[in-house]
Amino acid sequence: MESDSIECISSLDGIDVNEIVHSQLFSSSKTPHNNNKNKNNKNNNSVRPATSVHELLECPVCTNSMYPPIHQCHNGHTICSTCKERVHNRCPTCRQELGDIRCLALEKVAESLELPCKYGSLGCPEIFPYYSKLKHEAMCNFRPYNCPYAGSECSIVGDIPYLVAHLRDDHKVDMHSGCTFNHRYVKSNPREVENATWMLTVFNCFGQYFCLHFEAFQLGVAPVYMAFLRFMGDETDARNYSYSLEVGGNGRKLIWEGTPRSIRDSHRKVRDSHDGLIIQRNMALFFSGGDRKELKLRVTGKIWKEQQNPDGGACIPNLCS
Repeated sequence: MESDSIECISSLDGIDVNEIVHSQLFSSSKTPHNNNKNKNNKNNNSVRPATSVHELLECPVCTNSMYPPIHQCHNGHTICSTCKERVHNRCPTCRQELGDIRCLALEKVAESLELPCKYGSLGCPEIFPYYSKLKHEAMCNFRPYNCPYAGSECSIVGDIPYLVAHLRDDHKVDMHSGCTFNHRYVKSNPREVENATWMLTVFNCFGQYFCLHFEAFQLGVAPVYMAFLRFMGDETDARNYSYSLEVGGNGRKLIWEGTPRSIRDSHRKVRDSHDGLIIQRNMALFFSGGDRKELKLRVTGKIWKEQQNPDGGACIPNLCS
């Protein structure tokens, strides 16, 4: 339930990589100069070699920037380490066996460059040296989100509006507006637990989207039922909200209050951390009433936004209508 750009020498067989890098770096000196060129124009020309090097570092298969280790075939065609496995160790340009030849010259070039974050097309403006870039991209706030649906291994990624539409149209998830909820969960045979998600509901409130999960799974040798909320956004924004869940019956009730987890945390990670309302089976059947042979649980709750009190500095809840 749960889960990087350069055709360096694809058309230049037999030419040494060092010669290519040298040629790219000094190609601007062969460009005709205007006698009236000012200092600003000279500065602009100085940018061109870096652009050429970025093109040189483009993997011919995935078109992403190549980082060490950069592999090459006997004819000098290069490929990134990820795509080397995808093409089954065959050069995509000349079809020769790739072997274990490293393109050390390009690796040194790659390590010396400052490169833009690969999520630049999604809005990230940052530029980093090679090793800092990789660390940044692992935590970049602009990186796409994984689909939060927990009923299957869904490989879809995207921004929040795209995932909301995906959940609605492809997973047929129920969509609700408002910050309160009242759901009834019924299961005819509560002794059958197959670690399957029972329900995912998406709520739109405060201009944000929240995923309410309710499911059954084995905890040790006993089945339990769990409800928890995830925020469709990053953890820093999730901390601005709180929620409560309540389940009860026969004059008894359980109440849970907490902060929603970001969908950056996988569904399984949240579930295994027990960060939510957990109901043991015997208690769930007690809440259900009757002959205890059918599970009937009513889970209610609300979401609110924490606001800073300008007088005392304490957080005060802001309930949406």
